[in-house]
Amino acid sequence: NSLGQYNPKHPPITEGEAEAYLAQDLKTALAATLRFCPVLATEPEGRLAAIVDFTFNLGAGRLQTSTLRRRVNQRDWTAAAAELRRWVYGGGKLLPGLVARREAEAALLQIA
Repeated sequence: NSLGQYNPKHPPITEGEAEAYLAQDLKTALAATLRFCPVLATEPEGRLAAIVDFTFNLGAGRLQTSTLRRRVNQRDWTAAAAELRRWVYGGGKLLPGLVARREAEAALLQIA
């Protein structure tokens, strides 16, 4: 099903509905991030944003079981950035878009 095609099982949504879904998904990612990495509540906003982005992209389960989580909770930002850079594969292939995303997240972690 290509974009723009009508599917009766999944009727199109409005831009407003899409924004509401996005806002809810971001709230869910934020809540999970703070649950698993409570140290981020007192860190600069960029660090929280970086890990919320990771959680939004990969899901709370991946954060929960990750070495990334341990490094964040240890406040070892250099090691946490290195862990982020490992999450760049999709379907067993290195994906340039994920490399760029992880680099952006890693840069946010380094800002004190």
